[in-house]
Amino acid sequence: MEKFLVPVEPSNEVPKPVRRQQWSRNLVELNGRFDPKYRHSVSDLLIQSYSEVGAFPHLYHHLDGVPCLTHINRVANAGYIHGQALIKKEGISALDFDNKGIYLVSVTKSGCLAVHDFETLYSQSKQSSECVEDEAKLVLHLNRQQQQLDFVRWNLANQDEVVCSSMKSNELLVFDVGYISSEPAQVLKLRPTLSLHNLNLHKGLSDIASNAGDSRLFASDTHGVVNVWDRRLGLFPCLELTTNSRSAINSIQLNLENQIIYGANKDGVIYMWDLRGGRPASAFRSHKEICHSPFTSLKLSSVIMKIGLLKAQSDIVAKEIHSINIDPSCPHQLAFHLDDGWSGVLDTFNFDVTHIHCPPPAWLNESNLADPSCLRKPSWLPTNSIYVVGSSSDNGIYLLDFYPDHSSPSHVDFKEDEEKASGIFKQNRFVPLSEPVTSCAVHPLNGSIIAGTKYSSLLMVSQKQQPC
Repeated sequence: MEKFLVPVEPSNEVPKPVRRQQWSRNLVELNGRFDPKYRHSVSDLLIQSYSEVGAFPHLYHHLDGVPCLTHINRVANAGYIHGQALIKKEGISALDFDNKGIYLVSVTKSGCLAVHDFETLYSQSKQSSECVEDEAKLVLHLNRQQQQLDFVRWNLANQDEVVCSSMKSNELLVFDVGYISSEPAQVLKLRPTLSLHNLNLHKGLSDIASNAGDSRLFASDTHGVVNVWDRRLGLFPCLELTTNSRSAINSIQLNLENQIIYGANKDGVIYMWDLRGGRPASAFRSHKEICHSPFTSLKLSSVIMKIGLLKAQSDIVAKEIHSINIDPSCPHQLAFHLDDGWSGVLDTFNFDVTHIHCPPPAWLNESNLADPSCLRKPSWLPTNSIYVVGSSSDNGIYLLDFYPDHSSPSHVDFKEDEEKASGIFKQNRFVPLSEPVTSCAVHPLNGSIIAGTKYSSLLMVSQKQQPC
C-alpha cells in the first residue's frame, strides 16, 4: 500500500480551524440568560401560541341580589349586539393589573368597579371556555350610580389603592380595596375655572399615572392640562402642566425614572414635560404656581409623513391618539394607537417613528364596531416588545412585533426579501375573539392577556393547556 501513497511536502502554515455556527440554545444553558436576539427569534412561537381560553360576562349583583347596572344594560342591549344600533352605557372602559399580577381591576361605562382574583379567573378558564365568575370570590364590586368610569390604575405607591376617573366628572376617586365600602377613601378635585362669562367650566378627567417613590398622583383632563396632586398638601392640584391647546389629553405616561411625563391629545400631538424642573424651573418653587408649557412637543402626523413608502400609499392627516405606552423591555420606545386603528412606535431618543402597523380600515369590512365615545387602550407584553391592541374593525386583538431592530416585520426599514433569504420570516398575528375589544391588560409575570370587551365581558387570552 505504501507505493500508492503520495508524500506531502512539509509546510510552515498553521491549519485554520473550522468555524462552526454556535448553537444559540446551548449558549442560553451555558450563560444562564437569554440573549435579546435569541429571545426575538423564538418570539414567533409565543405569538402563535395565544388563543381565547375563557370568557367571563359581567353578570354580577348587589348584596341584596339585584343585578348591577352594567348587568342590566347588557341584558337590555342584548338584542342590538348583532344589529345596527350602538350599545350605550356599556363596555369595559379600562383594566389594570397590580405589580405582582395577583389582582385585576376593571371599570365599566355603566359605573361598575370590580377587583378580580386573577388565579380564580385563570383556573376557571382551564375548566371551560364559557365561564361565569364566582361572585363569592370577587374581591370587590362597587357601582357608582349613574356615574361613568373611564380610567382606572393601581396606585404604585400603595398597592391597596385603585384610582378611578371619568371624562364626565372633575373628581379623582381613590378606593382602598382593603375596606368594603361604596364610598371612596379620598376624593381629589380640580380647581374651579371660570369662563369669560363667569361660568364654571366643566372639566373631566382622563388618564391616570403614579410612581412608587412619592405621594403624587397625575391625571390629564379634557381641557389640555395634566394635573398633579401631592396628597400631603391637600385635595386640589399642587401643579398644573399646561399645553397651548384646549384639546383633551387622552393618555399620559411616566418614564421609568419618573422624570419625564408624556401626554397625547385629541389633535394628534404628543407633549413632554420634565418633572425635575428643566427650563421652567421657577414654576416648581411654590405649590400655587403653574408650569405653563412642556419642554417639547411634536405633531405625530408630521413625523409619520417622513416614512416615504407610507406617504406614497396613504393620505396622512392628523388623527386622534387614543393611547400611548412605554415598552417595559425597551424604555425609549413609546407606542401609540390612533383612532383609525393604526399603531406604531416613537423613538424618544431621536423622535422618529420606527415602527408602524396599518390594519385594513373598518369600512373595507363594512364593520360598525367603532365607537367614537370609547378610547381603545392597548398594552405591552412584559418581554419581547410585543404590543397587544384591540382591533377597530374585527372581533379580536393584534399581537404586533415591535422589536427595536430592522428584523421586526413592523419596522419602517424592514426588508422582506432579506428576511426570507435568511430563512427566518416573522409576521404579526391577529387573534380572533368572541367579542370586540376595547381595553387590554397583560399579566406582569406570565404574559396572559385579559381583554375587556364592548359588551362588558372579560376574555382570557393565553396558551392552551394540552395533555401530554
